[in-house]
Amino acid sequence: MKNRIESRDILSNLGFEKLNKMQALAGKAILEETDVLLLSPTGSGKTLAFLLPVFEMLKPGVKNVQCLILVPSRELGLQIEQVWKNMGTNYKVNICYGGHSIDTEINNLSNPPALLIGTPGRIMDHLERDSFDTSGIEILILDEFDKSLQMGFHDQMSFIIQNLPQLKKRILVSATSEVEIPRYTGVSNPKILDFSSMAAPEENLTSKLVISKDKDKIDSLFYLLCSLNSEAALVFCNYREVAERISDLLNEKGIHATYYHGGMDQDERERALIMFRNGSVSYLITTDLAARGLDIPQMNHVIHYQLPHKEDEFTHRNGRTARMLATGTAYIIQSEAEETPDYLDKKMEILQVDFNSKLPNPPEFETIYISGGKKNKLNKIDIVGFFSKKGKLEKGDLGLIEVKDFISFAAVKTSKVNSMLQNISNEKMKGKKFKIEVARKVIKKEEDR
Repeated sequence: MKNRIESRDILSNLGFEKLNKMQALAGKAILEETDVLLLSPTGSGKTLAFLLPVFEMLKPGVKNVQCLILVPSRELGLQIEQVWKNMGTNYKVNICYGGHSIDTEINNLSNPPALLIGTPGRIMDHLERDSFDTSGIEILILDEFDKSLQMGFHDQMSFIIQNLPQLKKRILVSATSEVEIPRYTGVSNPKILDFSSMAAPEENLTSKLVISKDKDKIDSLFYLLCSLNSEAALVFCNYREVAERISDLLNEKGIHATYYHGGMDQDERERALIMFRNGSVSYLITTDLAARGLDIPQMNHVIHYQLPHKEDEFTHRNGRTARMLATGTAYIIQSEAEETPDYLDKKMEILQVDFNSKLPNPPEFETIYISGGKKNKLNKIDIVGFFSKKGKLEKGDLGLIEVKDFISFAAVKTSKVNSMLQNISNEKMKGKKFKIEVARKVIKKEEDR
């Protein structure tokens, strides 16, 4: 009974009144079945669908890791970690991934979390180091396991699963139904919950075609962004170089954009996402890396500057909008010379872009970098108090605050940044002087081109 009451509290903590049909059925199956294959599209709420029953199954008295979640990317792992923290379960969670300090992770694992999230390569590394005891792990979740297979994590996942001797439950989660389950997972006859056709209703997702007279579609993109009433948008490309080029050109034209792709180092990728989340930049120019597993708000606008080669990637991109019954629009920019893929609706509405639209409003917030984080005993309350009292910020001047292990970021109203920095220039926070400055934006430098 205690867990049932807490489960209702969890929904309240997340701002939900009730679970959707997929989440309810998935939770029941995960609790009752040994092996479950959950197929559900991006944006349908899969993370909560498996985290809630995991919470029900955790044992309060166990001091070792009880559930391991393997993810193909650090971004997906961080998103799951954030959902778990927002649930308010009181069970410890840790995340391990490449590019994160291995020493910090080992230190965190010395006091084992109930829930451990990680990328296959880094978890394998920890197993080889004996960083944590696997004897208490009875639940394994492979989230977006189809993507892990595509990225070639077979050997790592096989090694990890072989080193989990007490597994009692395996949950495989994917947004794609056409995937073969490897034998090393130990899953041979799972309970299949197939919600892959549960795409956003047609009335929720609107698709519009923007025709570019030029082969180089940058002007069409520019005027399209100018016509979106200063609302944020995701712009998808197929190649890293294209994403960087478009971001640079948009910034030169006065549009606040940044790029995001797998070729960036971890810190740059994280900073780009933070700035996009907190409203310091309005437009994220990205590859398909951002189509799944990112912790970003519901988007009203998804733009395909380049169309993907496969329909499922097109679907994943569009899954960033019209999520959880909200509405959204997908824009496809095509030059007159381009071929239309078979998966596109040939009767799609053609949008005539207004070439007289004004530039989007500049971002309301700017991101402030702080050279301290959780390991320096800083938290959000400390930062809010310091910026308010010493920086003389008023309610509404502070936006999203994100505290990492050794650094933090805070969104501050652009109009208040200079005065705030001047007010705190000689002040200490919690008795220590931290470096606090405007975070540099991820824009390609001239010498790197």
